[in-house]
Amino acid sequence: MSVLQVDGLHTYFDTENGIVRAVEGVDFSIEPGEIVGLVGESGSGKSVTASSIMNLVERPGRIAEGTVRYDGQDVFDLSKSELQDLRGGEISMVFQDPMNAFNPTQTVGRQLHDVLRTHRNGAVHPVKRILGLDHDEDCKEAVVEMLDAVGIPNPEARYSDYPHEFSGGMIQRAMVGMALLCDPKLVLADEPTTGLDVSIERQILELFNDLVEELNTAVLWITHDLSVVAKLCDRVVVMYAGKVMEVGPTDVVLSDPANPYTEALLDSIPRYDRPDEEIRVIEGDVPDPLNRPDGCRFADRCPKVHERCHDAHPPQYELGDREVACYLAEEGTK
Repeated sequence: MSVLQVDGLHTYFDTENGIVRAVEGVDFSIEPGEIVGLVGESGSGKSVTASSIMNLVERPGRIAEGTVRYDGQDVFDLSKSELQDLRGGEISMVFQDPMNAFNPTQTVGRQLHDVLRTHRNGAVHPVKRILGLDHDEDCKEAVVEMLDAVGIPNPEARYSDYPHEFSGGMIQRAMVGMALLCDPKLVLADEPTTGLDVSIERQILELFNDLVEELNTAVLWITHDLSVVAKLCDRVVVMYAGKVMEVGPTDVVLSDPANPYTEALLDSIPRYDRPDEEIRVIEGDVPDPLNRPDGCRFADRCPKVHERCHDAHPPQYELGDREVACYLAEEGTK
């Protein structure tokens, strides 16, 4: 059974100017021990998808349609108390803006300590194996060890510091530590390494890899950095203007994209191994979220557009071991 199964997810925001259809008909799954990358331009619906999975969408937002199943159970059918037990315990999230995710009136260490105590009754559990610890002690030791594992210098002293005393990079790492502290079965990581230097980024990536290998944790890795996706993720989901454009094994999608949007996205990224290659800008603009076109969301920017692309957004066609929302995939061409 999939750890996470998202089917037909639609998330809308009601505004004075109309309905913003941020996410429209998103489908994907994540298996135990699998890292799935969720990629796309800013405004494609990646973060809204993650918030929807956690049932954290607040007014004026709403889940208009669809289901999100965690271990076979529909998240939208859970009570408030059941959701509270699920969040932070079995499912954890690394938020994109960690400074606003921490309580400014409590120390960082205290907040991590409370998460561990709330969800594990104070017990130090298998995550300590990853950190190389042999026996359980108190929650504070586990928190200090986790802060050290995510690269916080002098973690015992930093335990007593407040969020505003952390740099942007350190508070980001503390957020990652909080997400990994309770041995989650599923982690939703929204731009978890943004703003970190390459050495700390490598350390965080290794920590996630260890978590997956040791505890069979599933991860949804939300990012715009395709180089990280190439190194870390087993499969990738490509989003554009609220729609899933392509889903498949990472190496296949990145080396031989089947959707013109995926191809254009890859062509717009500088390649260190091809320094003389011209970077191609994606011409045109992302569709207005208040006035989405009836046809393919990428049709007005697509160099391979056909007449019927403007009539209706294409369904997901199976192409080998991936799914592609493009009429070219139906024809067996790219």
